[in-house]
Amino acid sequence: MINYWIQEDNQFVKISKEELSQISEGKRLWVDARRVSQEELAALQEEYSLDPELLMDVMDQDELSRIEDWDDYVLAILRLPVFTPNSEVAYTTAPVGAIIFPDKIITICWTDCEVLKDLSANRIKGLSLMDFPAFLIRILARSDIMFLRYLKEISRRVTSIQGELHEQIENAELIQLLNLEKSLTYFTTSLKANQLLLEKIRRTRILRLDSDDQEWLDDVEIDNRQAMEMADTYSAITTGVMDAFANVISNNMNVIMKKLTVISLVLMIISGITSYWGMNVRLPWTKSDNWTGFICITALCAISATVAYIVMNLKPVKKVKKAKRKKK
Repeated sequence: MINYWIQEDNQFVKISKEELSQISEGKRLWVDARRVSQEELAALQEEYSLDPELLMDVMDQDELSRIEDWDDYVLAILRLPVFTPNSEVAYTTAPVGAIIFPDKIITICWTDCEVLKDLSANRIKGLSLMDFPAFLIRILARSDIMFLRYLKEISRRVTSIQGELHEQIENAELIQLLNLEKSLTYFTTSLKANQLLLEKIRRTRILRLDSDDQEWLDDVEIDNRQAMEMADTYSAITTGVMDAFANVISNNMNVIMKKLTVISLVLMIISGITSYWGMNVRLPWTKSDNWTGFICITALCAISATVAYIVMNLKPVKKVKKAKRKKK
């Protein structure tokens, strides 16, 4: 879907494609292309003379952040956070291509994200189409805010799953932890790519930044580093939680195997007796009318059950060293 926006009284106003010819001179245009189809990409390529390889890079889900200077425009690819509630991995990132012309800026994304929604809904104050470098930096600033917000949500979700696992360990909760760890990996990779993009914007002169833009760029770099540190910290915590519960599962398995081993040893005694007397051997107490055989067999079963119960509930004895009193 392609939308066209102009700015009036510092507010974005949506216009139709037919109204593009009626835009007054000096007005700048924002072409917002989200969830674009192949037909819409072909229309953008033909209308604005875009390179087809450029569009292929923008639509690549694994494309990293970068900025390039082309003949008629500047291409900047950003990594923005995406939240998809119904997806197996709810928190991911997506590349957004920003193509900057002298009088217009085109943003292309294969999906939708909260940052672009905030832009079109006028939730970002001080945003102006008259300064495209500042416009691009504000997008990065908003993405850092969304990264931090999603990281806090992931942290709360990990804490909630950890509480559920304390009550009962289920495969579903472990899979959710694995998916959250994937999200943190995506966030860390994208934040590092955006950091390299910010450094390149500062080093090169592809975008002409004034003093205000330089200050905004400094703030964005600080927020981006903070998000990177939070992502690394939460990733380490999630990995530690998964390792801890893996050790718990392994310990529970060892306890179960111990019980099964004791049961098998007890059954070996009974099977050994039955195997011996199952041969051509005269059975005891066959000519006796008393209860001697029954009593002996019952006693052996009771002794075996008692020994099995004691062994299964036997706890290792811990040696406690008494502390020596210090002489005054």
